Amino acid sequence: MADVEEVEVVVAHHECATLRIGDVFLKVDADQARTDVEVEAMARAPVPTPEVLWRKPPVLALAALPGTALGRLGEPSPASSAAWAAAGSAVRMLHDAPLPPWPGRSLDEIASELDGECEWLGTNGVLPADVVTRNRRVAEAALRPWTPVFTHGDLQVAHVFVAGDEITGVLDWSEAGRGDALFDLATLTLGHEEHLGDVVAGYGTDVDLDVIRAWWSLRSLLGVRWLVEHGFDPASPGCEVDVLRTQAMRDRRERGSASAAQ
Repeated sequence: MADVEEVEVVVAHHECATLRIGDVFLKVDADQARTDVEVEAMARAPVPTPEVLWRKPPVLALAALPGTALGRLGEPSPASSAAWAAAGSAVRMLHDAPLPPWPGRSLDEIASELDGECEWLGTNGVLPADVVTRNRRVAEAALRPWTPVFTHGDLQVAHVFVAGDEITGVLDWSEAGRGDALFDLATLTLGHEEHLGDVVAGYGTDVDLDVIRAWWSLRSLLGVRWLVEHGFDPASPGCEVDVLRTQAMRDRRERGSASAAQ
């Protein structure tokens, strides 16, 4: 590393930062509990993860994964349908693994957070009231009891790496825990609905697509304020605000069709 002249800031915000120096990623996090979860989750996960090179709090050093990200939110994915299916298969392996010993967020916690975020969105005029109301209604389908599985917890498309049609690794496990399997599938396909069928095919079992779409709304509603307060733009093309608008239009269309049928 002494010969490396360039330091790349991969991501940085008020809570943590990730730097790349050559083939090494340095994650700096003030909350070492999150790092504890990440290291333990990677050790337990039955899918490829980055190699932990060393840990000197508050820094965690990880080896770079081979390949490239499956995609980016707001951009068309360059990956093949087979690669997306492989991602679905990897998620199924994770969900079939033994549960981690620590809990995830409870249903009541998520519902309470959703109420608060919807109130904030409405009070601050971030989105039209109709968009918030329709997505809040769609999100209700996700707020039901589920059988907990080992979830990644933040399975964004950029966190899954592929080489050709094969998964080479999954990044960022700090939010891993016990949770709803469909939340992981929804997070992976957020903004990439065109690949939902590929992921479900690779996952290999029937899933409730309405619940996945409900999680699209719920995750996006929960994420807007965090993104704004940490210097990101949720209104970038194809990102959370676009997802919410698309979900609202779908709800409007479906309810209009149902009314016409009556």
